[in-house]
Amino acid sequence: MTERFTQTLRRQSEPTWSAAVGHRFVKELCDGSVADPVMVRYLVQDHRFLDSFLTLLGAAIATADTFEARLRLGRFAGMISSDENTYFLRAFQALDVSPAQRDEPADTLPTAGFKAIMREAAATRSYAAALAVLNVAEGLYLDWAIKAPQPLPANFVHAEWITLHDNPFFRDFVAFLQAELDRVGPQQAALSSDIYLRTVQLELAFFDAIYPGEA
Repeated sequence: MTERFTQTLRRQSEPTWSAAVGHRFVKELCDGSVADPVMVRYLVQDHRFLDSFLTLLGAAIATADTFEARLRLGRFAGMISSDENTYFLRAFQALDVSPAQRDEPADTLPTAGFKAIMREAAATRSYAAALAVLNVAEGLYLDWAIKAPQPLPANFVHAEWITLHDNPFFRDFVAFLQAELDRVGPQQAALSSDIYLRTVQLELAFFDAIYPGEA
């Protein structure tokens, strides 16, 4: 059987992909043991992606070559703008994170890198480039979320971050992203591969950066 384009990219991303999926943060999140200061650092930094991420989704919608793809991407942008953003606000409140605590810490290098690669992919005006980032950003999270042991942690801050990345809508969306990149990626293989592999590196670096001095 011929290997799909996304399977090739995933294979080329090892061992970095698996190191991110099996990261200490993921394990502690899934068993509910992640310390509040670590969760705060994670959420503060992760929330800063949303503006650049919506820019990336907008670029994907603009460059998609089918109406059905635009609809799927548009529905996902709506979920990010509502359910996911609302989760962040509720989590910040539950963790007693002040506006200053959200705004004052500098971006970590991986956070800055993520913002940059999302905007870089958007600026290419290439549907394949946008899909390359999205396949990592969403596919890698699904990969760890589906492995979360049951029952999920009692704390909604942990549990809802898992279920946001493992539910029927999200699984279907990741499958759609993979099928789309399989369809259009081979025509821009070098660009797609470069962006995909750099994004996987950023995912691992982002998890490492929330444990200062321990990476």
